[in-house]
Amino acid sequence: MIEAKRVAVVTGAGRGIGAACAKSLARKGAQVIVSDLLLDGAEQTAEAIVAAGGQAVAVACDVSVREDVESLMNRSMEVYGRLDILVNNAGIIRDNLIHKMTDDDFDQVIGVHLKGTWLCSQAAQRHMVANRYGRIINFSSTSALGNRGQANYAAAKAGIQGLTKTLAIELGRFGITCNAVAPGFIESDMTKETAARIGVEFAAFKEMAARETAVLRIGTPEDVAYAVTFFASEEAAFITGQVLYIRGGV
Repeated sequence: MIEAKRVAVVTGAGRGIGAACAKSLARKGAQVIVSDLLLDGAEQTAEAIVAAGGQAVAVACDVSVREDVESLMNRSMEVYGRLDILVNNAGIIRDNLIHKMTDDDFDQVIGVHLKGTWLCSQAAQRHMVANRYGRIINFSSTSALGNRGQANYAAAKAGIQGLTKTLAIELGRFGITCNAVAPGFIESDMTKETAARIGVEFAAFKEMAARETAVLRIGTPEDVAYAVTFFASEEAAFITGQVLYIRGGV
């Protein structure tokens, strides 16, 4: 469970996995700051949460920009007076083989995923330390283990795993846990983009991915949201520095 009145900031929550995480946390009782680069998407998620009886506020934020991030965390304090849970989900892909990848492809992906996770965690932990309580959940990926055409993404996600374990060590004494989820193939706009990039119909792409899992299906945003909600719960207080692979297999 999530104690009543806990406040969660979820980045990249305008669609897909981020939206599912925001909605799941709200159903468990959290008040949610729904953040996304595009305000329209954040507002749609926040409106869905409110319509279901929850509490949510939408905020536009580019997580790679320090000023945006500071404003996002300050908004949580202005609206709800606290910040207890941070879900670092915001992400982009700029896939290409190493000999075709540009500096901009690399820098943008590192900037949003790795730098964005660092900036948000750094800004949020100040409020969490003051409260002697916090839950930080970062998004890695099975691509952290290496994936063709994703040198930038794999490097960012592997870096997030190291960052997660370091934050767990540094912040644990203040009642703050930090864990990461590492999804495999999840049906989302991002995997649709990957299918388009390699020239495969999305239905065929999903079917191929399902055959490679032990459970013979691909994941859904809700599959990931359940794990995130657990890491955000009171029951996960003695779990920190962990990376949970959510990929329907071993």
